[in-house]
Amino acid sequence: MSEPTPNPQAASTSWTSFIKSIASFNGDLSSLTAPPFILSYTSLTEFSSYWAEHPSVFAAPAKETDPAKRALLVLKWFLTTLKQQYASRSERDGNEKKPLNPFLGELFLGKWEDEAGTTELISEQVSHHPPATAYSIINVPTNVRLQGYNAQKASFSKTINIKQLGHAVLTVPNPSRPGEDETYLITLPSLHVEGLIMGAPFIELDSASYITSSSGFTAKIDYSGRGWFGGKKNVFTATLFPTGKEKDVLYNCSGQWTKAFDIYSGSVKSNSSKTLIETWDPTNIALTKLIVAPVEQQHPLESRRAWANVAAGIKKYDMDYVASEKAKIEKAQRAMRKLEKEEGRDWERRYFTALAAPDPVLTALAPNVGISTNGDAEKTGGVWRFDSAKAEKVKGQELSEEEKTQLAKVLLGQ
Repeated sequence: MSEPTPNPQAASTSWTSFIKSIASFNGDLSSLTAPPFILSYTSLTEFSSYWAEHPSVFAAPAKETDPAKRALLVLKWFLTTLKQQYASRSERDGNEKKPLNPFLGELFLGKWEDEAGTTELISEQVSHHPPATAYSIINVPTNVRLQGYNAQKASFSKTINIKQLGHAVLTVPNPSRPGEDETYLITLPSLHVEGLIMGAPFIELDSASYITSSSGFTAKIDYSGRGWFGGKKNVFTATLFPTGKEKDVLYNCSGQWTKAFDIYSGSVKSNSSKTLIETWDPTNIALTKLIVAPVEQQHPLESRRAWANVAAGIKKYDMDYVASEKAKIEKAQRAMRKLEKEEGRDWERRYFTALAAPDPVLTALAPNVGISTNGDAEKTGGVWRFDSAKAEKVKGQELSEEEKTQLAKVLLGQ
């Protein structure tokens, strides 16, 4: 059965009002009210999964013994993630849609099973004011692991401009030195939304992002793309060089992050068929399906269970029902925050902890790429790191159906 569609005239009026409302907008995305017809039924906590939908590419650096080539494989993996992170939803749904804003403590858990073995995902909303999502992804056989956190700050100037706050840290075991790990600090690209005037929004990346490693290599990725006056979409160029020696390019990549790109040895000036290492097209590689527990078996705070009624209302285009179900969750969350304040305590994060001391990865690597060693802590509620002790503690803590029901009533008003 096809899903109901909005009345075209009503949609046009709603879209015009939306464009007017964002003309003076400046803040975080959670306060932006979008027209009903561009609402997504997916929560932002699920977006963490886009980092590893090609698990074999994610785990590949752990098998490369040459440190420069290992850094290149990390860059290749990062570039491979970009389409899933920033364009997959607009291709699936026809245009970019506004995701559900997570509540504090919201979880999204899953795993991938393929030739790379088991790769586990944990995503948690660790801060609500300001909003921030933390994540941990581990490929079990290789112990390649990613952790990070992010938030967004949006402003309007001809289009919606979004600055991503936070960072990611990839840890790769060094196959040449068992027991020794390499760390890669990954900064997040800025982005803006194109196609607003036409009512068919899509994301375009801009400026630059970096990957810098403890092994002594740095990659810079420059983004450009179609703007007001045309041009090709989703264009990038990337260079990999010894840290601090940007002109001594070892490898470079160029193409479109939504399609194929070329990988060359040496600098851009020397690119030719002789220096071409590979033309890599992630769209030709099947995505590994994320395995998520059935909704009825999930913890009450897991996204798809918590937002089930809201998602159902969006799919049916029943906005009154959506508003009613969202209000229940928001009311219950406000009551929880009030109780915590009265009792002088904070919400206990299930899998992540905000660091009390400077982070050694940021201290060592952030100066390489000109970012703050505090990790945007003041804008993301802290520098968030995966807490293995917490994760071990909650393992196997199964709730009975009665406990799940009671918890949902208290935390979600359901």
